[in-house]
Amino acid sequence: MLTGSELLAKVKELGDVSKSELVRGCGYVSTKKDGSERLNFTAFYEALLEAKGVSLGEGGGAAKAGRKLSYVATVQGNGNLLVGKAYTALLDLHPGDEFEIKLGRKQIRLVPAGSVDEE
Repeated sequence: MLTGSELLAKVKELGDVSKSELVRGCGYVSTKKDGSERLNFTAFYEALLEAKGVSLGEGGGAAKAGRKLSYVATVQGNGNLLVGKAYTALLDLHPGDEFEIKLGRKQIRLVPAGSVDEE
């Protein structure tokens, strides 16, 4: 499987061929158990983006780079206000953590139970 500048050069060399031929020509092919070939389009396109300087991030662990946090919450139809897993993870909150709800004129503050509220 070609990568980097070799991949870019091969894509340019192959020119106007089908996507399948492009993937095959760059070596992104594996063999299935039944002996037929499998074209690895995803690996090819990821390598192509990487060769062009577009980084897709490392590892793909628990944090996904898809959406950015908006810091806006919407009241659901049943009246609940959902904070969301991304926010609780960001604050290192765990099931069972308790908060006091402090209502201001135009704000709601969640203060960890037992802590001193600094206004």
